[in-house]
Amino acid sequence: MINLEEYKKDHKTAYLAEMYEKLDLEEKELLTMAADPSMKDLAEADLAGIREQKKTIEVQIQGIIDREKEEDEIPNELVLEVRAAAGGDEAAIFARELLEMYEKYSIAKGWGTRVLEEGASMEIKGKGAYDALRYETGVHRIQRIPVTEKMGRVHTSTASVAILPIRKKSTFEINPADLEIEFSRAGGKGGQNVNKVETAVRVIHKPSGLWVRATAERSQSKNRETAMSILRAKLEALEEEREAKKFSANRKGQVGTGDRSEKIRTYNILQDRVTDHRIKQSWHNIETIFAGELDPIIEAVQKYRETGIAGNETGSDAGSDDSAD
Repeated sequence: MINLEEYKKDHKTAYLAEMYEKLDLEEKELLTMAADPSMKDLAEADLAGIREQKKTIEVQIQGIIDREKEEDEIPNELVLEVRAAAGGDEAAIFARELLEMYEKYSIAKGWGTRVLEEGASMEIKGKGAYDALRYETGVHRIQRIPVTEKMGRVHTSTASVAILPIRKKSTFEINPADLEIEFSRAGGKGGQNVNKVETAVRVIHKPSGLWVRATAERSQSKNRETAMSILRAKLEALEEEREAKKFSANRKGQVGTGDRSEKIRTYNILQDRVTDHRIKQSWHNIETIFAGELDPIIEAVQKYRETGIAGNETGSDAGSDDSAD
């Protein structure tokens, strides 16, 4: 017997649960009829049909529940956050380039994108989005000669990328007393209203020091909801990082620790090469990579995670200075 009351509460299974409940009543009536010898054959024929319908509904309900669990475990919505690190103005430029690269990749994959904070974070929605981007978390660095460099010296700049899954169901509880909420004018694009009304929301989680600023929506309440959703994702990611570090030595086939402080990739402009240090593999043609053609890299990282075997695109330059600090 399935838990009808539980499934009636879920809008995705409610109509099936109601159908099942009606079939249950019919089954009970037919069982009463079957006690009469003159009605037994007719009742049993109908009972077989009802029980078959009930089995079909059970399978349908289980399918919906399984899909919900899968979506919760591998969500189709995430926040991609890029922050400039070492390197001053060059790092800020690199951070913007990374954000644009991921936006182009997402558009090519048919996923929806929305800027949450100009030049810093965006929301990505689409089937397979989190599964594809989950291992992009970490420190990315670029080696090139800046336009402003008169001596022709190569500069190294870094930016940190964080992939924050937004789960439909979250068990992570945040104590309201731990929060500090600030409101301000959003500024930037969006018309006159965006500059006159305090729609931007900044939520600070005092125990961890983490904070989130949301400006994309035109209403304060929606920005607050967005900020809380991202903050919850950040806190969950922080907890997952801690847990991953505890067991990282025993994680077979792992691709890094998932820690945003871990250096994962170098983009060497002069040598036209991108190297992923976790799988010791390189690719050329940086221009197309920055244009959003990330599938070869992402697929190689996923393959390594599944099999522990890197591809053969690395070539003789895998042990070059890209892997140096």
